[in-house]
Amino acid sequence: MGKWVKSGSPWIWMTGGAVSISLIAVLGLLLLIAWRGLSYFWPTTIYQWELEDSSGVRSTLIGEIYDREEVPTERLIAAGQVFKKDPGEFVTRYLVKTGNREFVGLDFRWILATDIVSRSEPSEVAKLERAKNGNFYGYPVAVIENGKRLELANDVIEASLMEHIDRAVALSDKALKLQKQDIGAINYEIERLRLKERGYELDGELTESLKAEFAAAKAALHQDYLVLEKELFALREQAARDSVIVRDMRGVEVELKLDAVLDVTYVNHLSLISKVKHWFVSMGRFLWDDPREANTEGGVFPAIFGTVFMVLVMAVIVTPFGVIAAIYMHEYAKKGPITKIIRIAVINLAGVPSIVYGVFGLGFFVYMMGGTIDQLFYAEALPAPTFGSPGVIWSALTLAILTLPVVIVSTEEGLSRIPSAVRQGSLALGATKAETLWRIVIPMASPAIMTGLILAVARAAGEVAPLMLVGVVKLAPTLPLDFNFPFVHLERKFMHLGFHIYDVGFQSPNVEAARPLVYATSFLLVTVIMALNLTAISVRNHLREKYRSLEH
Repeated sequence: MGKWVKSGSPWIWMTGGAVSISLIAVLGLLLLIAWRGLSYFWPTTIYQWELEDSSGVRSTLIGEIYDREEVPTERLIAAGQVFKKDPGEFVTRYLVKTGNREFVGLDFRWILATDIVSRSEPSEVAKLERAKNGNFYGYPVAVIENGKRLELANDVIEASLMEHIDRAVALSDKALKLQKQDIGAINYEIERLRLKERGYELDGELTESLKAEFAAAKAALHQDYLVLEKELFALREQAARDSVIVRDMRGVEVELKLDAVLDVTYVNHLSLISKVKHWFVSMGRFLWDDPREANTEGGVFPAIFGTVFMVLVMAVIVTPFGVIAAIYMHEYAKKGPITKIIRIAVINLAGVPSIVYGVFGLGFFVYMMGGTIDQLFYAEALPAPTFGSPGVIWSALTLAILTLPVVIVSTEEGLSRIPSAVRQGSLALGATKAETLWRIVIPMASPAIMTGLILAVARAAGEVAPLMLVGVVKLAPTLPLDFNFPFVHLERKFMHLGFHIYDVGFQSPNVEAARPLVYATSFLLVTVIMALNLTAISVRNHLREKYRSLEH
């Protein structure tokens, strides 16, 4: 036994067991997040309950079951609940999403199993997803087309309703595209002309002829704007032409404008194949749509784009600086106390809290550098800041400094593994030191450089605290990339998946609706980070195979 302990085998088994437990825990956490997040998009059954409370008041409730739990009877009695008969030690209660927010206030409600008289799954009930006020549950009974009510049978109303909704959605999308692209481009050009004219005015070069040119250009743009505005109003009017009449849980017929309805689903008579198709469609909308309703509904495409775009900009900044710093310290700097102090400082930088980097980025990059850039190059826009406010470029620079130690250390380790005989052989053949570094050393160290970049990307993509100070916002109206010159707008604020999770989970006014979105967005963030890392790993493996011959 003593020999077995001294051989080190127990430590090997303990290490292997710890790694296995850690891996199982990580996989279990990922599976839990994936299940709770992806199941949110699966169409669930819509129930109709007939309820009777302890005072004998009867009511009807329509909705989806979101959660259920067993509650101690004593706790309910202490809260003032009265039971007609003893329900036992525990009472089951259900969390139901009732929708119809404008009529019932909160669209989530707890009901007790003791109050349920009956429960059914009517096939005629539908869920209408709306752009505002959440879902609406009820029985569609008629369609109003151009002011005329069309009474339709249950077997044809679904097809007719979908046809009218598709028409309204197409017109609304066309109007939104017109507003964002064509009208947005005109507004952008008008603003550019205004700033250009003010620039001439500040320089004292604004002549009467220039004023006339600017006035003529603005007038032409204004005429184009009026034409597009008229077309926009016509599209919106056409989209709002039709309505649907829905009988809700109160038995009241409610008229809903179809320009506010995004989709209608008769969940209770969907087949398994139809449910799978609906799941994929819902996932696609989550990935490609913009958020709405205080980020508790809709999609997260701006957050996905902002996360990936910011990480790519950060990678472009941190890689050359980190590699150059590592090459200088390892290949050129003399080995002495100063070099040791610098190396220790670089290593210690990795332990600085990320919020400190955010404060530094806000003070140095945003206020100092950005304010200076505005005074030198964008004086005509002041006092409105251009680069003197948080934006993508400052977020990328802040995270580049945060992840710089990782790249430097990883690159130095890669350089130290290259045998000195390789360098000496290259120099002996007549190559200069710069040529040796460029053609031999850096290619051989490229896998280590990519390893540092992978670690940097993994950390940067998950950081939230510094970004809250230097660029990320709850809702960004425009992306940092569009069709307006210069096409890439690094000064704009952006959305980020990490901050989106924080905002939805802790700042949402509708906690119950936001909870499944937290899981879905968390799983999406992990997926994005894994995709970025796998891409970098594949590049690293390709470089490792490409330059393997140099090692021999």
